[in-house]
Formats: sequence, C-alpha cells, structure tokens
Amino acid sequence: MARWWAELPTGRVICLAGAGRAALAADLQVLPEDAPAIIGYSAVPGRSAPEMIACALEELEKAAVRLFPAWLPDAGGLARPAPRGGPGAHAVRRLALRMAARTPHFGPFLADLAEAALCGTGGNGGTRWSRRFAREVRAAGLARVLAASFGRTRTTLLVDVPAGLSPADEELFVAGCEWLAYAGGFGVWLTGTPLVAVDRVESIPVLVPHPRTPPADVPGTEAGDRTAETGAVPASGQVVTYPAVSGRPHPASRAEHALEAALATCDWATGRAWNQLHQSNPLAPPVRVDLLWRDERCVVEIDGDDHRRPFKFSADRRRDVQLQLDGYAVLRFTNDHVLQDTQLVVHQIQRFILKRRHTETSEGR
Repeated sequence: MARWWAELPTGRVICLAGAGRAALAADLQVLPEDAPAIIGYSAVPGRSAPEMIACALEELEKAAVRLFPAWLPDAGGLARPAPRGGPGAHAVRRLALRMAARTPHFGPFLADLAEAALCGTGGNGGTRWSRRFAREVRAAGLARVLAASFGRTRTTLLVDVPAGLSPADEELFVAGCEWLAYAGGFGVWLTGTPLVAVDRVESIPVLVPHPRTPPADVPGTEAGDRTAETGAVPASGQVVTYPAVSGRPHPASRAEHALEAALATCDWATGRAWNQLHQSNPLAPPVRVDLLWRDERCVVEIDGDDHRRPFKFSADRRRDVQLQLDGYAVLRFTNDHVLQDTQLVVHQIQRFILKRRHTETSEGR
C-alpha cells in the first residue's frame, strides 16, 4: 500500500483505491520533494480517443499559460500583455530558447508557448499557435513545462473517471489516458468512479490520514474559487486544477490576485510571501498558508465557499489552532470579501501588521 505520492509509478495509467476525493485533496496540499507535480484533470469523454486527447492538450496548454512565468522565471520582469512581434515577445522567445538549450525542453515549442503566455494569445480562446506541432511534441512539452512550474521533473495527471460510462466509452477513456502516459510521459492516476469494463489498469491502494469516505454532507465534487487550487482534485466547472506556486498568488484565484495588486502599492506590506509552507516541528506535517508575514507572525487565509463545509471547516480549525500555538495570528477572509471590498481587507491587514510591528519595537526597547 502506497503512502507517499513519490512512491506511485509515473509514465503509465493506474487506479488509486482506498481514498475519496476530499481525503485526496487534503493530502495533496503538501507533497514530498521527490513527488511529481500533480495536476487535476476532469476529463470530458469524447466520441473518440483522439477527440479526448485533443481536448486534454488544449486544456493543459491553457493551464501552462496561466502558470507562466513560474516555468520561465527569467521572464518575470517582462510586462504583460506584450504586443506580438514586439520587443517583449522577442525577449521572451530568447529566454525560452536559452532555457531549452540547457534543459530537456524542446526550444521551438517552449518559445511559442512563452510568447503566447506573455502576449495573451493563449489560455483564452484556443491554442491555435500550437497546432503546428505534432500532438506527441505538445504532450511531452506540456509535461515538462507543468513539472517545471513546481520545481519538479515529472508531471502526473489526477484524472477523475466520469460516472455512467458505457463499456465502449470506458475503453475510449482509458485509451486516451494511456496515450497521454505513453506519448507525453505523464503519470495518469485515475480516481472517482471505479472502472468496470476495462481490467488492464493496475489498482494501487493508497493510504491517506483522512477518512476513506467523506462525510455525507461533503459532495464528491467540490466547488468554489479555492476548492481545488490547494489540492489537485478537480472541482465542478473546472477542467484543470493545480496547486499553488510558492511565492506567487495562485494563478486561478481572482481574490489572491486582487489582494496582491492592492498590497503591491502599499509600503507597509513589505515582507509578505504568498503560498508558503509552515511546519510546527520536524515531525509535524507541513501546511501551506495563503499569505504570510513571517516576521510579524501573521497568516492571512482567503476562503472559497467550500471552506464552509464540515470536512474542510474542521480541518481549517485544526490548522488555525496549531498556527496560534506556534505564535501566529490567523486572519480569514472570504473570496467575496476580498473581491467586493478589497480596500477594507487591506486596511484591516494593515492595522494588524502595524500593531504587531509597534508592539515588537516597544518590547525591543
């Protein structure tokens, strides 16, 4: 029975047994260093395996564009969006080709992807720029890019098996997953509805420190702006989901980006760090916090609707208590609160941070 995600095989299709979606989401928040990057994919069965593959590649390309510049850090200082054919586009292509020269990335694909991300021509409205590459090139390139976004060398797709597949549809679904594994080098881990008609996929039990079956009032598919962002389990209405990139607002969180845009204009907000790991002691499991002022010992959490449900609400309370025992204050805001009244949220955080600084200065004297 596998416990650590680094122990599960990549480069092929397997079924995960013994853990529900809510438990997986909780356990995938923090991965061991040698685990692959785990990307959630809520597949939509097509009329054929090629149709499913085409849809998967388009959605993964959109995710890669949203994750930029995490996989090309040298491009972080370039202004976005940049005009196609302009100096910024030429600069980002040079950076991508330079990166490809010293890594396994394929230069032409990486350069086109970087230009699409910088110029805003990818991720919204299709990925026609990539159609000049063979599907195998796109798949392998995306596996490398998504892994690089999280400082990993491998990428695994955590694929939710749709319910109600006919035997023929199940065969097409598995065939599409096998192509992604063999052509792109992805690990493909199936979860959700068990396979019935296809018996060639190995089932591997996994052990997670959460209930095998979530409470009855926790739906199998969660919704909300931050539901699947912290883990990798697909949420309703989301096709591709992925964890946060350390040091940046989550690419899929409008609330985090809105708050960061407001904080970036505030002199007092220095010292903040997005999506950081905190570990109480070497034996305690680490947790990821949304926004952290380490010197002031302040944690800011931004919650989606799913945080109101008992399974996650209980986990949040446990995290808050541990953080408070470690000397951190925890300020919680909802997505709606941040988006509808950003300046009020900024003012409330400012009051706390400045009070902490004043207290520390007074005690230091």
